[in-house]
Amino acid sequence: MLDTNRDTAVLAERRLERSVAAALRVIAAAHDERQAPPVSAARRRLSEVYGATRLARRLERDRRTA
Repeated sequence: MLDTNRDTAVLAERRLERSVAAALRVIAAAHDERQAPPVSAARRRLSEVYGATRLARRLERDRRTA
């Protein structure tokens, strides 16, 4: 009986370790993909466009209130 509980615990621990390892692999792959030059450039460009849009909205709002 004790061996069965220990075996179950060992199997559960191994499943958990494999699950964590798989999650870490997915995270690493996503990180690598985000750091790839085309993706990084696209993200930088989107942030520039977003910043310019926010600035334009603020200037328009300031003109209306002035």
